[in-house]
Amino acid sequence: MFKTVCTEEHRHHFPKGELYGGEMVRPFECPERWDYIKTALINSNHKEFLEPVAVEHKHLAQIHSEDFLDFLQSAWQEWQDAGFSGEALPSVFPNRRMQQRRPEFIDGKLGYYAMAVETAMTAGTWQAALSSAGCAVGAQQLVSSGEREVFALCRPPGHHAASDLYGGYCFLNNAALAAQGFLNDGASRVAILDVDFHHGNGTQDIFYHRNDVLFLSLHGDPKDAFPHFLGYQDETGVGEGEGYNFNYPMPPGTGFAVWREALSAACDEVAKFSPDALVISLGVDTFENDPISFFKLKSDDFVTCGQQIADLGIPTLFVMEGGYAVEEIGTNTVNVLNGFGDYQ
Repeated sequence: MFKTVCTEEHRHHFPKGELYGGEMVRPFECPERWDYIKTALINSNHKEFLEPVAVEHKHLAQIHSEDFLDFLQSAWQEWQDAGFSGEALPSVFPNRRMQQRRPEFIDGKLGYYAMAVETAMTAGTWQAALSSAGCAVGAQQLVSSGEREVFALCRPPGHHAASDLYGGYCFLNNAALAAQGFLNDGASRVAILDVDFHHGNGTQDIFYHRNDVLFLSLHGDPKDAFPHFLGYQDETGVGEGEGYNFNYPMPPGTGFAVWREALSAACDEVAKFSPDALVISLGVDTFENDPISFFKLKSDDFVTCGQQIADLGIPTLFVMEGGYAVEEIGTNTVNVLNGFGDYQ
């Protein structure tokens, strides 16, 4: 039976609109995702739920820049002070041949720190993001203390958040904070395997210069899929991080047979690295009916995914990321966990 770290505080973040296809729609990343997952956990007899820990600022600052953390905490108040009544969304970005200087006005600050325009901020965004990080770090501490597997039911997700960028529904990088937590607790090497449909651009950015964290991502080819500007196979790390970053981009329509080959290749790299702990950025938006993805995995395939990860025999932390076929998200998430647990 999996222990799950989660909190109702995720509900403080619930934007009413997302820019998608040229119009404002109800966000795909919504509170019901959490509800369906927790219900599926209970129905599968995973009933041990624990509260998150308080993440210290010095831990956050190991992953995110101080100015970015200050921005996240003050953005909503600055937005209101400027007289805006809607949700906080950027309208301008520092694109090619523009100055990369942080503006003072909040509209410019949003564009400076945002990687995309789909992710709105609300009054409770910072509180929810901080509690989500606390779920990941709390779960990490359980694994560091001897648990073989723990699930962090994080919302909002985190793998698109870079050291100084938010977007893709992400504000603080939960998986990166957990990996750093393992190192802080004495691990010498940690691997992060990202099985979300979308490339974990934020996690790659954070560890791209480092050799103590191996990062591997299976995802939709950035030529065709968000976030578009990172996630190519030739991105292998720089400096000390050279050879510690692996991307497995795949085209539209990819089914489980091809996806599983990529998972096998990634698991082989994890085994060679021989980490003390493994963090899984668990997105189930690889599902065939996901509304904003294009892979074709079926619900039963997620069981096999869990089994294959379990075969590595490494203490493992699952950190929830994406998955937007809301009614199936619970089944698909628990299938991974059950596949992993049954194979131990």
